[in-house]
Amino acid sequence: MKYTEEAVLFSCHGDTLLGIVAKPEVTAETGVIVVVGGPQYRAGSHRQFVLLSRVLATAGYPVLRFDYRGMGDSEGQQRGFRSVSSDIAAAIDTLQRCVPSVRHVALWGLCDGASAALLYRFDTQDPRVSTLCLLNPWIRSETSFARTQIKHYYTQRLVEKEFWTKLFKGKVGHKAISELLRSVQLAVAGRMHSAPRACAPDWTTATPLPYQQRMAQAWDNFTGNILLLLSGDDYTAKEFSEYTRNNPAWKKSMKHPSLTRCELPGADHTFSSATYRAQVEDLTLRLGLPRSGQSH
Repeated sequence: MKYTEEAVLFSCHGDTLLGIVAKPEVTAETGVIVVVGGPQYRAGSHRQFVLLSRVLATAGYPVLRFDYRGMGDSEGQQRGFRSVSSDIAAAIDTLQRCVPSVRHVALWGLCDGASAALLYRFDTQDPRVSTLCLLNPWIRSETSFARTQIKHYYTQRLVEKEFWTKLFKGKVGHKAISELLRSVQLAVAGRMHSAPRACAPDWTTATPLPYQQRMAQAWDNFTGNILLLLSGDDYTAKEFSEYTRNNPAWKKSMKHPSLTRCELPGADHTFSSATYRAQVEDLTLRLGLPRSGQSH
């Protein structure tokens, strides 16, 4: 299907943001907002978001990819993924203004873009969001990173002959050994203090929920479809799997009734090869989005 691309300017709290809308000749009722992981801009690594939006537009889905405030060609102060809900809301409004037939929206995000999509749902419960396409969500804490390093890096290194040869020859530096010991200490301390905690906020205190728990609550309460894509050769993906398996707040996450989980063995963090990029595009179309023109 043919499509057009046009630049759009829109406002978010007084700052002007820039985005690119890919509009098919015949549009589906579901549009896609590409939630950029950072710090990046709307094109993505190896033009990933450009190519994705064109594939989706060819299939009939309007797509908006845009720069957060303070990034790329957008005005304003740069902000992290935990503080972009207003930017995402403005982007959804803009896509619906540009393509009035759009009634539902899929949020498609990689890394902390996926995390930002979940945090947007936590902050707004926006009923327009019908689908979440989440790729290698960022969920890092000191403890989870330490556990991932031990399980997927240090464990492998300890069985390699090269490591022990370097160690006995004094070629493994004190810094590397110190990092291993610190990782072990953090992992053990995390397990000792991993007693279950309620996911709901405690309004009697001023301390906000950690962002990982806000993500978990948004995940559990979401009634639409969730597509989770995880790279096989990526520590962020491994850390997400490890965290959600062990953290009480995420206990039910992988049993979500509308979850489709796919793992791509050998894929790196950004699915940078043409083969893996094509797989992501295909899975997004087949499993993440309703058929073009299908209503909810």
